[in-house]
Amino acid sequence: MDSISLEMTASEITQITVSQTAPSPTSKLSPRLSKDGIRTSLKASTVDAVFATFMNITCSGILLSNFLVELDASPVVFGMLSSIAMIVNLIQPLGAYLSERTTSRFRYSLLTNGTSRLLWLLLVIGIAALSLGRINSHQVVMLVLVIVLLTNLTAAFDSSSWLSWMATLVPRRLRGRYFGLRNSLASLTNLVCVPLAGLAVSKWPGGTLQGYGVVLFVGVISGMISLGCQYFQVDVNPQEQNAAAMKSSAQKAVSDDANNAATAEDSIWKNSNFLKFLLYFSSWMFAANLSLPFFNMYMLGTLNLEVSWVTFYGSLQAGANLLMLIIWGRLADKIGNRPILLVIGMVAASVPVLWLAIGANLIDSWDLWLWLPLIHIFIGGNWAALDLCNNNLHIEVTPVKNKSIYFATTAAVGGVSGALGTTIGGFVAENPSFGGLAGLFAVSAVFRLAALVPLMFVQEPGRQSFTQMVQSLSIFRRKVVES
Repeated sequence: MDSISLEMTASEITQITVSQTAPSPTSKLSPRLSKDGIRTSLKASTVDAVFATFMNITCSGILLSNFLVELDASPVVFGMLSSIAMIVNLIQPLGAYLSERTTSRFRYSLLTNGTSRLLWLLLVIGIAALSLGRINSHQVVMLVLVIVLLTNLTAAFDSSSWLSWMATLVPRRLRGRYFGLRNSLASLTNLVCVPLAGLAVSKWPGGTLQGYGVVLFVGVISGMISLGCQYFQVDVNPQEQNAAAMKSSAQKAVSDDANNAATAEDSIWKNSNFLKFLLYFSSWMFAANLSLPFFNMYMLGTLNLEVSWVTFYGSLQAGANLLMLIIWGRLADKIGNRPILLVIGMVAASVPVLWLAIGANLIDSWDLWLWLPLIHIFIGGNWAALDLCNNNLHIEVTPVKNKSIYFATTAAVGGVSGALGTTIGGFVAENPSFGGLAGLFAVSAVFRLAALVPLMFVQEPGRQSFTQMVQSLSIFRRKVVES
């Protein structure tokens, strides 16, 4: 892996720290945000991502789904698991409010995430009780739902606080490269560990249920190690950060004779640029989730593919995501996040339509060996850009003061929009008058294109707006004609 994102030069950090979201309004490096402190923090956060990803593998995704299948869980249970993760985002504003009144991002993360991850030990105990015949499979399924709800709730309390912490530590000009590297290592961990964990579960001498319990226990240990890595990150006091941001805003207002600047930044509803981003993000979450959860259903149900093929295509998608993350990160640092989101968003809008080219009957090897692999590689590359640039642009459009509250608002609104998209998508897919899944995919493509309209009017700090780009192109064209 390229180490440039971690090993920053002294000149880069000196230039970047002044303009990024650090609490100090001065042009000097804060002692708590020294060059060595930033380097150590970014390395620790990268290792944190690897261990956290392994825990996520063990308590979600294919391993948890396979565990529930072994317990004969109903389709309703799987639907509830999908909706819980999005609905609990409604609690994020409360978590952000509480986090801004603490004096340590690290201690707050340790309390919330530590509780969330240790709760999975209850399922390990439940699996042991099931093996001993003390409880039945239905009770274990109910236990899983309760644990998923509680763990997602407690983790949601910290999501916006953690993102605000990272926004302070990661220099603005290197966000694309750093998060590209961090996310690619997480993708690599996922790519390598999912089949290994699956093999351990399937080959465990005591059976797959006991095997999953052992893997889950190792995952909880991995999750606690990831929290230990956060100890080596430079801690941030939200109250000091907000106080410094208010002082800086007040000084800027005086110097610019703009007495309303601080007020506009204090209120989310007066921050028009953030509201434009919020409209775009919530619209995109709705449009994407109209069809996204149903691609696997299309392959398994309509195309009658075996599960082994679906997992193989998933590995191709993860590999493409891994390879493209660093490339998109470097490009985002050079040209900005919004232009990439506009272009890739239009490309990603075509993805649902590509599925329709396969048709309802998969009868030849052309689709099996070429078209479906290309679609998944295409999705993996596109989604790498969308995830990375949405995250970076989100950081850019939020002010320093009460940053976590802005993040929590976006998560809450986006979570509700995504859940609404999934719910409506399910009704559309089941309604023959809309054409089933084929009709749903076509509708999703149209909504994805429409969701990009608000993004045209979002101003990315340090970059040209859409209207400025159009004016620049017009001036350039006029000069060319005149010459």
